[in-house]
Amino acid sequence: MSLAGAIDLLADAALALLYPHPCAACGVESVEARADAPACAACWRATRVFTGEETLCWKCGALAPGDVPEEKRSDVRCRRCEAEGFTAARACGLYEGALRAAVLGLKREPFVSARLARLLAEAQRRAPLDSAALVVPVPLHAERERGRGFNQAAVLGRALSGRTGLRLDEWSLVRVEGSARHRAGMDARGRRETVESAFEVARPRLVRGERVLLVDDVFTTGATASACAAALRAAGAREVYVLTVARA
Repeated sequence: MSLAGAIDLLADAALALLYPHPCAACGVESVEARADAPACAACWRATRVFTGEETLCWKCGALAPGDVPEEKRSDVRCRRCEAEGFTAARACGLYEGALRAAVLGLKREPFVSARLARLLAEAQRRAPLDSAALVVPVPLHAERERGRGFNQAAVLGRALSGRTGLRLDEWSLVRVEGSARHRAGMDARGRRETVESAFEVARPRLVRGERVLLVDDVFTTGATASACAAALRAAGAREVYVLTVARA
């Protein structure tokens, strides 16, 4: 065993024995490995994590019924996302269990576990996201970011860039208009209106001609991703793909 592996085992033993943390997903079991935080191993096993074998809408990544042969998956369309500005969107899995806990935890603390970083990298390496070369996090409005102290999408972008070696650009895409937080139960039209014209590209030369991978925590209606993609495409981006931790 390597020295790094031995250190990880000792740290995990100390975590389990001296500083046990309850699982943020079930609240019953303890998190026994730092790589799994903030959820326990059982909750990770119970969470629907995508493997690349699912039948999805090729564009927006929505789960589709039926079992489609691999060679036909690029033809699957839900027909609800045709007007969206992005090229294609994928997620690590569904917004449930351990992935939901990871997303909620990211809103409080800028931490990405080793397991989540690995899932992001695995999703990026699958088609069609594997053609992207530049990681761009969805930005927060400056006032919102000051209040939180960090942008969770940027934290995810750094973790993904570190795992894959893809270039990271945290500065070109900016949010120029703030909006009220999405209200519970807000429909797709309401969400779309809150982000219309909210994003601009401050450094077009850095995204011009690039295949961009837009990173965020959750894909809900696609309104934010589409608005960001429209701004990036207007600035000259060749393609805009979307990767999120979870899909609602």
